[in-house]
Amino acid sequence: MGRAGHRTALTTAPTLAAAGTIAACAALLLAGCTSAQGPGSDESGPAPIASGPDASQEPSEPSEPSESAGAGDDASEPAEPGPEPEPAASATETASGPAFAANTRPDTAEPSGAGDTFLTVTDVRVGVHDGYDRVVLDLDGTGSGKPGWRVEYVDQAVDDGSGDTVRVDGDAILRVSISGTATPTDSGVDEFSGDRIEPVDTQSIDEIVYRYWFEGYTTAFLGVDGERPFRVFLLEDPMRVVVDVQH
Repeated sequence: MGRAGHRTALTTAPTLAAAGTIAACAALLLAGCTSAQGPGSDESGPAPIASGPDASQEPSEPSEPSESAGAGDDASEPAEPGPEPEPAASATETASGPAFAANTRPDTAEPSGAGDTFLTVTDVRVGVHDGYDRVVLDLDGTGSGKPGWRVEYVDQAVDDGSGDTVRVDGDAILRVSISGTATPTDSGVDEFSGDRIEPVDTQSIDEIVYRYWFEGYTTAFLGVDGERPFRVFLLEDPMRVVVDVQH
């Protein structure tokens, strides 16, 4: 009995081991089948690989911005500002001329460009500076010549041609005669249309009376509070004759 029972035990052990091996193989086969199931399976499989370029490839170089990029593109360069325009000349411009004379004698200059230069007074302006009052007579027209002048104190303001007396407020009268000027028909610009100018803040000049063009000369009278030293000079671009009367 004892030996027979032992044989049975030996026979049964390999049988059980074989059964275990079969079961393990079945489990492995089942797991392999489960992992091969498609994405529709309830069991989660390995994450899908996203489609796209191969990760081993070099990243492409960023493209340069187009030269025709719109004004709103940050990469576009701002447009260069245009030239500043030139400031308009005014009677308060600080351009300095010759020193004031120590006397009140006439100041004269000859015109140039006779026959091919035609200038007309287009404006008369007045301004106040430290130590003097300034009167500017603007000229415009054609040709490259320059105007001349004769500026002097006179006993009486008299119109050219007619000889009529002109009333001018002031203790002294400074006559400004610009030579080398022309009619608007020849210069192509309109003549200053003013007549009497009564400045408010000036200290030496009480009044300016413009008397228009006559036979190549344009005349204006300055009413001054006494015979004070003055200076006369020319400025160009634009053309203008400047008369400064000292305080």
